[in-house]
Amino acid sequence: MWNSNQLSQLLKVQYPIIQAGMAGSTTPELVASVSNNGALGTIGAGYMSAEKLDAEIQKVQALTSKPFGVNLFVPGYNDYSHQQVEQMNAWLKPYRRALNLEEPTVNITEEQQFMNAIDNVIKHQVPICCFTFGIPEQNIIKKLKQANVTLIGTATTVEEAIENERAGIDVVVAQGSEAGGHRGSFLPHPKQQQALIGTMSLVPQMVGHVSIPVVAAGGIMDGRGIVASLVLGAQGVQMGTAFLTAKESGANQVVKQTILNSIETDTVVTNVFSGKFARGVNNDFVKEMSQYDGDILPYPVQNQLTNAIRKHAASNGNKEWTHIWSGQSPRLATTQHVDQLMNNLVKQVENLVRIVE
Repeated sequence: MWNSNQLSQLLKVQYPIIQAGMAGSTTPELVASVSNNGALGTIGAGYMSAEKLDAEIQKVQALTSKPFGVNLFVPGYNDYSHQQVEQMNAWLKPYRRALNLEEPTVNITEEQQFMNAIDNVIKHQVPICCFTFGIPEQNIIKKLKQANVTLIGTATTVEEAIENERAGIDVVVAQGSEAGGHRGSFLPHPKQQQALIGTMSLVPQMVGHVSIPVVAAGGIMDGRGIVASLVLGAQGVQMGTAFLTAKESGANQVVKQTILNSIETDTVVTNVFSGKFARGVNNDFVKEMSQYDGDILPYPVQNQLTNAIRKHAASNGNKEWTHIWSGQSPRLATTQHVDQLMNNLVKQVENLVRIVE
């Protein structure tokens, strides 16, 4: 009974598999299909306005009666100067000129956007709320708990997992260094270095230091990764890249095709696109930005300054100037419908479990 444990009971799902938030790439069809197939679909709401999230939640609820979640970015402290913005804009000017784009206006609305999202989760009785980039303040945690919302946090170290449990978070995702997309790190490290601990190393250490369910994430693409995670002590897995290339995913075709044609040595961890470190396929923009002699601006400022460049490049099939988030197992990526993907995952796990038994 690999699929019947504390996590699956807490989330009220048939299988302890969570589709990662993947902000900007989830669709109501993807989320609902994952949930309808017995796992936990998640709306990637990190960039969504209150109106957009309100509409997305209602669309998902129209497509499924099963539990689903909303993934949010916890606002952080932004320390930057006008001079840094001007310097970055000067560096990005050739890209904007080539794409015929205007210089954007920096507009920090993180805090209000986050609070509006929390209100939406409660208003629509979304059963699960997931957090990346930190832990919400206690008043927000209490507000969500009073509304019977189950809370999932993200940690890249044991210390971050302990902080999640101490704050009252119900489940913690152990995000290994193999994971695609943004790193969920939030505790400071020397010289702004990233804690790049592999999933197989991180999970058992985390399991040994917290009592809440641990979910493995990072490079997990098939039944083998799921079984390995369970053996290490995780109660479930979170999968991003595996769902990113699914037919129901909202990811741009250039993103999907680049992942499907990539290999394990193609990804790097970089902060040049958004100001937050993230794993994605290496390209010309990343290489050229490595020559930048100033400071990369913090999220969401850097994200706003490069946003139009990335969107325009992706819409025109230019994989060299856009972000292509991917974990370290792109060779295992497939392009299929969610129901087929989920069916294959469950069969693979059950065949492996039968062999072990």
